[in-house]
Amino acid sequence: MKDFSDTHNSGGKTLTGVTFGWELIMDLYECDPEAIASETMIRDFAGRLCKILEMKPYGEPMTPYFGENKEHTKGYSLLQFIETSSITGHFSEFSRAAYINIFSCKAYDMEKAEKFTKDFFGAKRLNSRFLVRQ
Repeated sequence: MKDFSDTHNSGGKTLTGVTFGWELIMDLYECDPEAIASETMIRDFAGRLCKILEMKPYGEPMTPYFGENKEHTKGYSLLQFIETSSITGHFSEFSRAAYINIFSCKAYDMEKAEKFTKDFFGAKRLNSRFLVRQ
């Protein structure tokens, strides 16, 4: 696991000396249409990701389906609170894309999160960004 606990993209100590959290932003493309259109699978993803990253879920995941007024926005969204913050996701059935953020005040293995997420949703492409929040 890469340790991101006391650095940011300039390579030194954080500006405040204290890191508040780490955020992984993932855009997944050409996903398995059945996976991103299944509330059951999206809820399963949240639970399994928490176990893999050793994060404790806070309550059950919320998975509303909305955005039905426009073809490109309709689909499920995900909100899974974790004891150290949250996992969110938005799934576009029209474009076969998923947009997932993991924000946590506890350091985690971003490469493990990327691999699991890409494999779980059968994505052919993944773009990601990693932020250190102060």
